[in-house]
Amino acid sequence: MSSDQGQGSNPKKSKPGRQNEPSGPGGPQPNRPRRPLMTWVILFALVALVWVVAVGSNDTTTQVDLNEFKTLVENKDVELGSVSVSAIELLATLKEGTTGYPLENGEPARVSVEIAAGGLPFVLAELKGLGIAFEMHKSDSTWMQLLIGFGPILLVFIIIWFFILRSMQNAGGGPGGMLSNFGKSRHRVQTKDTVKVSFRDVAGVQEAKEEVQELVTFLKDPKRFQRLGGRIPRGVLLEGLPGCGKTLLAKAIAGEADVPFFSISGSDFVEMFVGVGASRVRDLFKQAKENCPCIIFLDEIDAVGRRRGGGSATGGHDEREQTLNAILVEMDGFDATDQVIVVAATNRADVLDPALTRPGRFDRTVSVPLPDLEGRAQILAVHARKVKTGPDVDLVRLGRGTPMFSGADLAAMINEAAIIATMADKDFVEMSDLEEARDKVRWGRARRSHKVEEEDRVATAYHEAGHAVVQSLLEDADPLHKVTIIPRGNAGGATFSLPEKDRHGYGRKYIEATLRVLCGGRIAEEKKTGDTSSGASMDIKMATQYARAMVLEWGMSDRVGFVNYSGSDHREMMIMPEKEYSDETAKVIDEEIRKIVDAAYDECTRLVDTHWEQLVAVAEALLKYETLSCDDVDKLMRGERIEKPTVAELLSAEAAKSTLPPPATKTKKDSGGDLPGIMPSPA
Repeated sequence: MSSDQGQGSNPKKSKPGRQNEPSGPGGPQPNRPRRPLMTWVILFALVALVWVVAVGSNDTTTQVDLNEFKTLVENKDVELGSVSVSAIELLATLKEGTTGYPLENGEPARVSVEIAAGGLPFVLAELKGLGIAFEMHKSDSTWMQLLIGFGPILLVFIIIWFFILRSMQNAGGGPGGMLSNFGKSRHRVQTKDTVKVSFRDVAGVQEAKEEVQELVTFLKDPKRFQRLGGRIPRGVLLEGLPGCGKTLLAKAIAGEADVPFFSISGSDFVEMFVGVGASRVRDLFKQAKENCPCIIFLDEIDAVGRRRGGGSATGGHDEREQTLNAILVEMDGFDATDQVIVVAATNRADVLDPALTRPGRFDRTVSVPLPDLEGRAQILAVHARKVKTGPDVDLVRLGRGTPMFSGADLAAMINEAAIIATMADKDFVEMSDLEEARDKVRWGRARRSHKVEEEDRVATAYHEAGHAVVQSLLEDADPLHKVTIIPRGNAGGATFSLPEKDRHGYGRKYIEATLRVLCGGRIAEEKKTGDTSSGASMDIKMATQYARAMVLEWGMSDRVGFVNYSGSDHREMMIMPEKEYSDETAKVIDEEIRKIVDAAYDECTRLVDTHWEQLVAVAEALLKYETLSCDDVDKLMRGERIEKPTVAELLSAEAAKSTLPPPATKTKKDSGGDLPGIMPSPA
C-alpha cells in the first residue's frame, strides 16, 4: 500500500562560497600576495643543514695517544710538514700505505693527539726531542665548537617553531593568531547577486510564502509599516518536517530582498571551549546591526535552542545553554528601529525553549507542511522544467500517487526518472519512468534479478491478490492503482493505491476499510498455502497502530469512551514515566484493540471466501504478468480475460531483436531506443 508526500526545492542552487564573508566588522579584506622570501629562507636552511652534516661526516681523523704518535714518527709514517699544534690537540697527516691506517675516501689518514690542560709544554718538548718540525695555530673558541656541534639541532628547532607560528597566524587570519579568532562568527554573507532563488522557485507552501513576503516588503519599504505605528516581527520561526522547503524559503527571502543575508547553522556555535558559542553569537549580531537592514538565518536552531533544565543538560554552565542565553539577550536588545530580522528553521519546534519562542523574540511561527495534492502538482511542475517530458506525462495524476511525499522526495523522483529514461536511451521522460522513479524513491530499486522459489512466488501472488481484491471491493478504501509481485526493497511485492484527495483526518469507515485491506493478504495466503509466513509483518504492525490510535487517541471505542490515554510526547525524557491509567483500564484497552482487529479480520475472511474465484484469477494473472494495473484487476474481477505480452514474451522478443542485424537505413533514433540487455519494466 502506497503512502507518502512532498514540497519543492529549487533547481537553481547558489554557490555557497565564502568569497563574501567578511573577516571583520569592516567587511571583506583583500587577499594578501604571497611572498616567495619564506621559500628561499627555508631552502637555504635545509642546504646549510645538509652541508654541516656532510662536513661532519667527512672527518677522517683518528684519535691516538702520545706514545702511539711517537711510534709513528720513529717509523717515518708521518708526513713531513703536516704536524700542527694548538692548545688542545696535535694534528698530523700520515703517509700513504701506513700499516693499520688505510686511505679514507682516497685521502691519507689523519691522527689527532689530545692535549690535556697544562700539558702543551710537555708535548712541545717531546716534539723537539723527536726533531719533528711543527706549526703552532690558535684553536677554535668554545662558542665556535658549540655552534658546530649543536648548530644543526638548533636550526631544525628554529624551522619547526617558525612553521608552527606561521600556521597559527594563518588560521587566525591575522597577527592575533588562531586563539584570538575563536570567538568570531562563522557565518556566510550572501546578497541578491549570489543567491539565484526567488519565490517563483518555491511551490506547494502558498501560506508560508505569503507570510515571509511581508518581511521582504518591510525591508524594502519600512515607512509603510511605521505610518500606522506597527513594527515588523523580530523573529520568524520556520517549522516543518525534513525536506518541506524551510531552507529553500529562507534562500528565496534572500533572493527577493536586496539586503545582506547572514546564514549560519546552529551547530557552528558549539565548540570544545566553553564560552565560544556565546562569543560567536555576539559577534554575529554585532555585524548584523552594523549592516542593517539585513536578515539573519539560523538553520537547525534546535542544536542550541533546546529546552533548558531537561534531557541531557548538565547544569547552568553547560556550553549549549550559554549559547542559548546569548541568543535570548541579543534578540531582546533590538531597538524598534533596528531593521534586523532573524529567521530560524527547525524540524523539532516542540523541543525549543519557551523563552526563545515567546513573542518579542520569535513573534511568528510559520508552518511549512507537507504539500497537498495541488501543491505536489505545482512542485512537480517546478522540477519538471529541468527535464524533457513526453506527451503522456500527467503531473496531476502523479501528484495523486505521491501522498506524504516531501518536496525533496519529489525533486529526487524527477531526477531519478530522468536517469531511468537516459539509461533506456529515450528522447524524453515518459509517465512509466516517473512511476518507476516514484516507487524507487519510496520503496527502493526493483530486484528483478532476485531469484524467488516458486513456492514463495505463489504465496506472494496470493498475498498481494488478497490486498488488491479486498481494496477493489470496499467503497470506503482508497482506489487501487496497481499491484506487483516484483521484489522491491525489503518487500516481496506491493499493492499501490491512488487516493482521490488528501486526507487531513481519518473517518471510522475509512480506517475500518483499511484494516480489512491489511488483513486480506494474510487470509488469502493462508487459504492457498495452508500455512502462514512472516510476509504479513508490516500489515500486522500497521493494523495494530491503527487500532491502538482508534482506542487511545481518537475515541472510537464505546467501552473506553471519549478519553485520551496516549499521554504526552516523552521523547526528550531520560526515563519514561509510568502509564497514566490503572491496570483495569489497560486491560480494557487491550481488549478493545483486539476486538477491532478481530472484527476486521472476520469481515475480510468473509469477503475473501465470497470472492475466492476472482482472487484466484488475479493471483494467476500476477504469476503470469508480475504487474497488473487497476484496469487489469477490474477486468479480472468482471470475469474477463486480459491480453498483453508476458514478461517472458517481452524478453524473448528483445533477445530476438538483438540477434538480428540492423537494417542499413535504420538509425539509432528510429530503433525504438531500447538498450540490449536491459529488462523492460512490466509496470
